[in-house]
Amino acid sequence: MTQALSNLLVQLDLERLSDDVFRGLVPGGTRRRLFGGHVAAQAVVAAGRCTEAAAIHSLHLYFLRAGDPHAPIDFHVERLRDGRSYSARQVRAVQHDQVILQAMLSFVGDARSPGFVHQVSAPEVPGPMACTSWEEWAAPRLAEMSEEVRAQYVRERPIEIRPVRPIDARTEVPSGTRQQFWCRAPAALPDDALLHQAVATYTSDHTLLSAVLRPHGRTFMSRGMIAASLDHTLWFHRPFRMDQWLLYSQESPVAFGGRGLALGHYFDEQGTLVASMAQEGVLRQR
Repeated sequence: MTQALSNLLVQLDLERLSDDVFRGLVPGGTRRRLFGGHVAAQAVVAAGRCTEAAAIHSLHLYFLRAGDPHAPIDFHVERLRDGRSYSARQVRAVQHDQVILQAMLSFVGDARSPGFVHQVSAPEVPGPMACTSWEEWAAPRLAEMSEEVRAQYVRERPIEIRPVRPIDARTEVPSGTRQQFWCRAPAALPDDALLHQAVATYTSDHTLLSAVLRPHGRTFMSRGMIAASLDHTLWFHRPFRMDQWLLYSQESPVAFGGRGLALGHYFDEQGTLVASMAQEGVLRQR
């Protein structure tokens, strides 16, 4: 297990302060803002520890303020409803006495209830082992990068990522509205469905808004770029494991008014759709 993944699992193991209040650790480091997926994943764990339902089927998140990567976060859970099939929880993530994230989560007692079944087809792309890892792709380009940019490329990540068609974030070439990458935790995870959903939530915040910038030939490294997530939604359709390869397919259907919308799907290697997500963010260039 990599040190980055080990650190993430420690940070997802929240400290219980009372029945419905938890404290989560943050990664520290040189980041000026806390990665939104980190707070979202911890909110998933907090809510899950306050219900006996089998699994989350949907969660809706609002990013209200930028998080501090050097101060712990307190998660306050409100038990809204416990029904025969569904349960609802609300979570407030508080840091420096301010709410930085608000989440609503719905849990289902039986994720495999009978009913209608259909799904869209998975994109036809090369398998994960036919794609170059992020680190392998970046290695021959490191010498050309500034020290600040190089640090972003070489830092160890808790999730293994293999882009289907890597894009050099230093270039500004329009490249369509769709992108895909394979992802997984690089070591076996415990058999805990809530943990796999939390890690999937963490991963889902990676590169999603960059799909909005692709048709405009811009990236998060473009000079003067202002980018911030406003809200994030996930729907979990089927059980899955984050220590097995998932294809993360992303697209942006619209950008307008200084905001952009991105949609995503997780497919397993057999082409089964296991989760879907949507995110809107502020995207402006000075």
